[in-house]
Amino acid sequence: MSNVFTNRHVLSLAGNGVMAVFSVLTYSLLYRFLAPADMGNWVFFQFSFLLLDTFRTGLLQTALIKFYAGADEARQRSVAGAGWLLALLVTGGFGLLNALAWPLMSWFTDAGVLVVLRWFGLALALTLPFNVATWVLQAEQRFDRILYIRLLNQGSFIGLIFGAFLLDRINLHTVMYAFLLSALLTSVVAVAARWSRLENLPYRTGAAVREIFHFGKYSFGTYLCANLLRSSDTFIIKFMLGPAALAVYNLPQRLLEILEIPLRSGLATAMPSMSAAVNRQRQGEVTEILLKYAGFLTLLFVPVALGAGLLAEVLVGLVGGGKYAGTEAATIYRIMLVSALLFPLERFLGVTLDIIGKPQLNLVKVLLALAVNVGADIGFIQLTGSVYGATLASVATMLASTVYGYVVLSRYLPLPLGSMLPLALEEILRRGASLFHKLRPSKS
Repeated sequence: MSNVFTNRHVLSLAGNGVMAVFSVLTYSLLYRFLAPADMGNWVFFQFSFLLLDTFRTGLLQTALIKFYAGADEARQRSVAGAGWLLALLVTGGFGLLNALAWPLMSWFTDAGVLVVLRWFGLALALTLPFNVATWVLQAEQRFDRILYIRLLNQGSFIGLIFGAFLLDRINLHTVMYAFLLSALLTSVVAVAARWSRLENLPYRTGAAVREIFHFGKYSFGTYLCANLLRSSDTFIIKFMLGPAALAVYNLPQRLLEILEIPLRSGLATAMPSMSAAVNRQRQGEVTEILLKYAGFLTLLFVPVALGAGLLAEVLVGLVGGGKYAGTEAATIYRIMLVSALLFPLERFLGVTLDIIGKPQLNLVKVLLALAVNVGADIGFIQLTGSVYGATLASVATMLASTVYGYVVLSRYLPLPLGSMLPLALEEILRRGASLFHKLRPSKS
């Protein structure tokens, strides 16, 4: 039994589960404590911050993991130091940009825009050490330490929010302070524990810096466009329908976190196996892994989506509170759940394009999805005059991205989608039989 709790698959699942649970819990508290307009502006800040962080994470995360994992100690020091140098340059650039933006704040009156302009530079600086620590620990497959970091960061944030509520000081600004303080605490612990490898900064080499940068520029493009895709709804809804409508639309998105837990964990554990198959030139094995994982997750999503759809009003009430009962949130959630059945296949098609060495095609896939989403958002919102328009746009985007990914990847790998679910079901039955055999009492 102890092996279960040290298994990398279990720890990866636990880490993603913690993030999802804390995310839902945090938003549940904020939806209850904040006025709808403040809640919408907080969502706006979060998406704006994540979009800016894309410039750092997209450039460095995949590249650092790729060159750090499995390397000798000297190489790891060089890669970690080079990663830190690039991270500091990007973060410092945004800090300078933020300082230049401060004199312009008097030009704006929107509360959400003012919070972004006031705090994005400091927020990027305070989150840097624990973000680098997470990337390094992922390369080292120390998912236990990643779990500790996430627990500390999200747990302290929730504690500070609840403390502000008890002191009757809860508002958009105190939530912002809680976010910054939790980031500072987590980063201090990550550096003190030497998980961030900041001490390796002097060991950087010019060759390692160039290597990380040239690889990272491709993953950056994909990561940036993927975040623009997620953020485009936020910006369009806020400025076309207002922050209160954004709060309603964001609520069912938070509830979709229950599906993101197994999806992220599946991607994290499938990618090394797929990479190994590519390096050994076993294309059939790459296809088999893709179909098994995507099929298994799709089968898993069906009963979860059915159950969540039936309980949509209850879940909306639990997370959002009574003031969101009777809004569009429950219906939007049901539509999103149906669309989410394509999540596993769509996500694995994109990841596989990266793994087989076609990151530029994955970038085109995300660019296509972004263009479809923006155009459909504007068109459908104008047509419906409500957040239902953005929901319909997200369905159209998912369909376009999945079809394009399948058509392009089929040029390089055989993709018999008809065998996806049977292959996954066969794997489930095989593993179930193996587990039953292990648990069955032996005859003496």
